[in-house]
Amino acid sequence: MLTKTADVLAAALKARIEQGEFVQGRLPAERALSEHYATTRITLREALGLLEAQGVIFRELRRGWFVAPPRLVYNPAHHSHFHAMASAQGRQARTEVIAARRQPISGDIARHLLLNDGEDVYCIRRLRRIDGRAVLYVEHYLNPAFFPGLLEADLTRSLTELYAQRYGIRYGSARFTLLPGPLPLHAAPALNVASGTPGLLITRINRDRHQRVIDCDCEYWRYDALSVEIDL
Repeated sequence: MLTKTADVLAAALKARIEQGEFVQGRLPAERALSEHYATTRITLREALGLLEAQGVIFRELRRGWFVAPPRLVYNPAHHSHFHAMASAQGRQARTEVIAARRQPISGDIARHLLLNDGEDVYCIRRLRRIDGRAVLYVEHYLNPAFFPGLLEADLTRSLTELYAQRYGIRYGSARFTLLPGPLPLHAAPALNVASGTPGLLITRINRDRHQRVIDCDCEYWRYDALSVEIDL
């Protein structure tokens, strides 16, 4: 349970952040902070944990603590791709391809794509950044029957645009599942956090305008990087 000292310390740090003291976006090292406030590392970490839970700061492995930038607003009801969504909010997006290959699939992904266990899909793993910060690790599973030769394309670009320009396929309806929980071992390192750090898994099953299931996305977001807002 948080002590009163940790609450007071968290309030003091938050005030300094709001006053723009840490203009470079990075907090001093934990040792320097604990010495500055004449407190223990345990109490300091309680305070930092409280600010992290509030979305005021975030932590990266082996790099330290940083002032959290504004969250990216994500509206699943809008058919906008990642780069366009970021640009519309005055942010800079970048996509890196981790791996892309054809492989057999089974289990939930096969069922999502209405395929049989053992059938091949395209699996594309990508890391997505906002203003240089890694915020999203995503696995795309595509039915190759709709996208012959896709793995030869530039996969750092928007798949939404690639589908439309190269294959004449546009998204129709989609089914979203949002599940908060710990980031798994295969996603956490790419996002510079420890395995088990809180995150948000968004599973999206996409159909084209003919209502054919064409792909399934498994998006692993840093929980402090995203705000989900839906217009009804």
